[in-house]
Amino acid sequence: MSGMNIFKVLSDKQRRDILVMLKNGRMSAGEIAEKLNVTPAALSYHLKLLKGADLVMEYKNKNYIYYEINTSVFDELILWVKQFGGNE
Repeated sequence: MSGMNIFKVLSDKQRRDILVMLKNGRMSAGEIAEKLNVTPAALSYHLKLLKGADLVMEYKNKNYIYYEINTSVFDELILWVKQFGGNE
């Protein structure tokens, strides 16, 4: 897992909402901001934290930046959490 505290990043509802939106595929920053009804500056802050925790990746295409979930980090997180489960 990333050096940034993933759990702290996930503690914010808007960041969790961004991840839920991205589970259906890539979205541009403008699309995310519109659906969340937040300013570009506020969205930039949330995306910076999500990228810092490696929870999302960005792709540049011409003048647009698209964001996508980094599923490998979630896979790693699930494996880490499972170690605390009971024996099945």
